[in-house]
Amino acid sequence: MLRSSGIRFLIVGLLALLMFIPLFFVGAIIDERADYSRQTARSIGAEWGGAQEIVGPHLIIPVEGPVTRRVPVEEVETAGATTTGRVRESAGALETVEITVTDRKAPLYVFPDKLTLDGTSETSIRSRGIFEVPVYNSVLDLDFDFDLSALEKAVGSEDTILWSEAQVVLGVSNNRALRGEAVLRGDDTEYPLDPRVSSGSDQPGVASAIGDPRRIDAFSLSLGVNGAGSLHFTPVARTTTVTLQSDWPHPSFTGAFLPDSREITEDGFTASWVIPHLARNLPQISRNNFEQEARNISFGVQYYEPNDFYQKTYRAARYGILIISLTFLTVLLIEGRSGKPAHPVQYILIGLAQSLFVLLMVAYAEQIGFGPAYLLSSAATIGLLTLFGATALKLGKRAAVLGALLTLLYAVLYLILRSTDYALLAGATLAFAALAGTMIATRNEDWYGPPRDKKPGGWFIKGQSAPQGDQTRSESPT
Repeated sequence: MLRSSGIRFLIVGLLALLMFIPLFFVGAIIDERADYSRQTARSIGAEWGGAQEIVGPHLIIPVEGPVTRRVPVEEVETAGATTTGRVRESAGALETVEITVTDRKAPLYVFPDKLTLDGTSETSIRSRGIFEVPVYNSVLDLDFDFDLSALEKAVGSEDTILWSEAQVVLGVSNNRALRGEAVLRGDDTEYPLDPRVSSGSDQPGVASAIGDPRRIDAFSLSLGVNGAGSLHFTPVARTTTVTLQSDWPHPSFTGAFLPDSREITEDGFTASWVIPHLARNLPQISRNNFEQEARNISFGVQYYEPNDFYQKTYRAARYGILIISLTFLTVLLIEGRSGKPAHPVQYILIGLAQSLFVLLMVAYAEQIGFGPAYLLSSAATIGLLTLFGATALKLGKRAAVLGALLTLLYAVLYLILRSTDYALLAGATLAFAALAGTMIATRNEDWYGPPRDKKPGGWFIKGQSAPQGDQTRSESPT
């Protein structure tokens, strides 16, 4: 390399930037493995039941009344008309007439007045190959009632509410997730539950024909649900109270509402929500189906796997350029003014070794976990680079300085990867400390290198004789 310290620093800086290329490919491999892991998790989760969202419960009460239609004249007698021949029109060759018949209209959808849901959730680990996925089994107990006093005002004077055909409906994300016996009780009477035949915006779930709901004061419903990923609820009642207990120690509360109180320990969590009717814009009684609107304001918990090793290794690849740059800087500073400075190829080999550290870490972490994989990969990398410094770079005793600094760098990187919240703080502090140390260590550096004199034979360093071949060169043209 050139003897100018400034030029050497610039060349080493360019080599450090060049290391973005292998780190980019390592990051792409990590992304591919992480995506494969997510696909496996989705597959296992779907087979176990998937993310669950509980919608309801609510009442659906059919309504019938007079409906005006237009039918061909010849179909008037078969249409069951109560009034015929009021308006006659000609539509091309087809003559039609308006008739009035009694038919079903949009049903009444009634949300509960009060809903109390108590849930318990037990988690377990399901694996496929080397990948593991947390799944849960929940038992949900719901108590609810309906205020039907204003129902007559929600229909027209000519409409009839079919009380005897009322149904209680509870929506779930997937009926395959239901486990155990589901029991619906109205006061002291047990009602059978059947799978809900859903269509359009209706959600899968269970339904029960309960007859006239006016004779029932309160309902209770118990069911078991399998799931994976998340468990969400909808605040359909005027006052919705949800309490959830689980043995999962890493909950992530998500959705439209955060819990009013929560307690998280190593043995699990307990969380409770109380949602008043003013906090959600849902009508208690409607002729429209508001299930989709209810799903839009759902809340609950995600069974979160905190900072898994794919996240850690991907972040290690992002921080890799900092570690490589600091290693290059260390080699550049401790090699001093040796007669044979490190060659650019040797810097590239050092950078490739540190890029492979990330790849080694993710490969081992899939088999033995993040902690042991990091220890094994970092020890191998530090040992290799220290040996390379002692033998190839001829650093002698200064190779121990390189090894000590590498140990410190990888220890700091481990702390950064373990702590998501403080990663930026630690990384920025490390970069600032490295820059400050470099500025102090090079405060007396002559960045332009030794002075040079112009001699008849060309440019060379002051104090050295001109090259032998140049001494015979003529200074004037022949």
